[in-house]
Amino acid sequence: MPRDITQHPLEDSSPITRYNPAQTPYAQHKDSMKRGFFTIMAAQFFSSLADNALFVAAVELMRSAHAPEWQQAVLVPMFAFFYVVLAPFVGAFADARPKGQVMFISNAIKVLGCLMMLFGVPPLFAYAIVGLGAAAYSPAKYGILTELLPASQLVKANGWIEGLTIASIILGILLGGQLVGHVVASKMLAFDFPLFDTGIDTPPELAITLLIFVYALAAWFNTRIPKTGVEMRPMPHNPLALLPDFWSCNMRLWRDKLGQISLATTTLFWGVGGNLKYIVLAWAAASLGYSTTQATALQGVVSVGLAVGAVVASMRMRLDMATRVIPLGVSMGLMLIVLNVITNVWVAVPFLILLGGMAGFLVVPMNALLQHRGHNLMGAGRSIAVQNFNEQACIFVLGTLYSFSIGMGLSAFGAIIGFGLVVAGLMYQIKCWHARNCQRYPQELAHLLEIARNDNLHG
Repeated sequence: MPRDITQHPLEDSSPITRYNPAQTPYAQHKDSMKRGFFTIMAAQFFSSLADNALFVAAVELMRSAHAPEWQQAVLVPMFAFFYVVLAPFVGAFADARPKGQVMFISNAIKVLGCLMMLFGVPPLFAYAIVGLGAAAYSPAKYGILTELLPASQLVKANGWIEGLTIASIILGILLGGQLVGHVVASKMLAFDFPLFDTGIDTPPELAITLLIFVYALAAWFNTRIPKTGVEMRPMPHNPLALLPDFWSCNMRLWRDKLGQISLATTTLFWGVGGNLKYIVLAWAAASLGYSTTQATALQGVVSVGLAVGAVVASMRMRLDMATRVIPLGVSMGLMLIVLNVITNVWVAVPFLILLGGMAGFLVVPMNALLQHRGHNLMGAGRSIAVQNFNEQACIFVLGTLYSFSIGMGLSAFGAIIGFGLVVAGLMYQIKCWHARNCQRYPQELAHLLEIARNDNLHG
């Protein structure tokens, strides 16, 4: 009698408790996922919800303190800082402990960053601590998918995770905008606790306080994630020994004929997208005269499109089809430039939904392909850490350049043109790169695609 794959690994009466795709009847349970996957989805939703609301609150906190605009733009690279610096260590840490436990610790670090903001620590430094928690969270969040699911389920699982993450982005941005807005904040700040002074006097402080409880809820879900039964890989006694290992993993993924294409695409996508979430706020203020609360609604509109594109990709795409979406990236870059001529919100909304939809359809299969190749080459946690290093390094570099350019007088319109040209030009180069690989290494690519089609070769 086949083992029920929905059963907790530690509750299995079979002597085999370690996950093995070849021994699990996925062909009979194509739509079935372990219950732990849905707990992961809940934990990810609330953690991401708080992350995105906190970004809006941090921007408004700096604006209320009359910080220069270039300093507000620095929030983006500061969040990415620890992703880059700690990339060699967080992947190994995620592989050395149960990933639910890693996610719990990460959310606790995010709560610490929020408390630092409330107690007067400079917002840029405190927000970097939140980024530290996020850097530790990501390898566990994505790495556990490859421990729970076979290759054929990865695109679908990524579609669900990305769709849910994007939904949390929509709601998080909207939540942050409403919490710092006058209507909600004024009513909540008017409430006083008897015989107790909270010291919370401004809308950003109120928003940050409430988000601490959202992080706590995400942490509670983390404690409910079951162990997958996958063998842990212990951390070395000397953490510096991880540096050459990380560099080797990084180069291994860049040399892989499918890994390099998916890594280049997702690095560019998240590098530009990570900075656009602030640029859209600046564009909405300059082009439409919107406040922070109003501008966050437009960010939510982009995320609606992302969610739709992610869900469609999860239903229509397979791992071996992922590289077919590359030309979509060129179109996205050119469309981004068109945003500068839009001055009417009724034109902006459908345009941003379309742009977001294209982005969601692009990133889901490429992200799944990258996870699959990384898991086969070096293990889940390390591969996600390599991915995060490259993507967040791109965010950091582009964000630093953007902040510097703002300080030198660059407008939001000029930034959008620059980012659009970068996306279109580099995505075209990635397309040519993959075409050359197909001509020079047809047998190697055919072998890698065969692995992507076969669950038994995954892991």
